[in-house]
Amino acid sequence: MTRRGEIAGMAGRTRGRAIAAAVLALHLAAAPLAGAQEVAPYDDHLMRLAEILGALHHLRPLCGADEAQVWREQMTALIAAEQPSPERAKKLTDRFNHAYRGLAETHRTCTDTARALIERYTAEGAALAQEVVVRWGRS
Repeated sequence: MTRRGEIAGMAGRTRGRAIAAAVLALHLAAAPLAGAQEVAPYDDHLMRLAEILGALHHLRPLCGADEAQVWREQMTALIAAEQPSPERAKKLTDRFNHAYRGLAETHRTCTDTARALIERYTAEGAALAQEVVVRWGRS
């Protein structure tokens, strides 16, 4: 691996940990917010985060990360934090699966494009998760 690849890999792991930490914070801080609500004010953020987690679940291991179930576990934690209705949980799960399957069809090997997507998704996911915690988490 080139030095550039090593640095990109470290940045991806750092942002990945930021997503994981933010999902955990969401679990601890925001769980009471959704409850019976069918649509939360941060719903678009969570739907996009579900897509990002699905994308990373395919792309990170494809590019050599030893994270077989990390992103699926983060999705499970997100759903546990939300405590959504069965219909809403299905929407979140469908977003995760759609992103996973879509990328699995187009990215069968680790390429520069796949690595760039990992960087983009980890940065976006960390920002989204953090925004949900900051804007809508418990004080």
